[in-house]
Amino acid sequence: MTRIGIIAAIACVALPQAASAAGDPVFGGKLFLQCRACHTPGPGERNGIGPNLNGVVGAKSAVRPGYVYSPAMKKAGVTWTAANLDNFLTRPSAVVPGTKMAFGGIANPTNRAAVIAYLTTLKPPAR
Repeated sequence: MTRIGIIAAIACVALPQAASAAGDPVFGGKLFLQCRACHTPGPGERNGIGPNLNGVVGAKSAVRPGYVYSPAMKKAGVTWTAANLDNFLTRPSAVVPGTKMAFGGIANPTNRAAVIAYLTTLKPPAR
């Protein structure tokens, strides 16, 4: 195979992965339905078993008012970037041992990217 052929083959494999890395927020919203068992997404909605996730992307961990976090989450000091959310949502208890989040994680990277894309759309209302 020529050098150009190798580069083209790599691009054909890499481009779909790069495109899916951004995530589909509409699909993520559908996947988030399972998260609603514990989390609310809307601005001003009450915390559930887990904290409200409106505006979570870019926020510090364990700062939602009115929610009682585990000591482990309080100590974690994480800023919820897309990369940190991806890591956490893969297996929460591995990233923050002792978290109250009794969820095994999202093994599929495309599904995680979609959920994170959806979470990114959850913005608090402008003041």
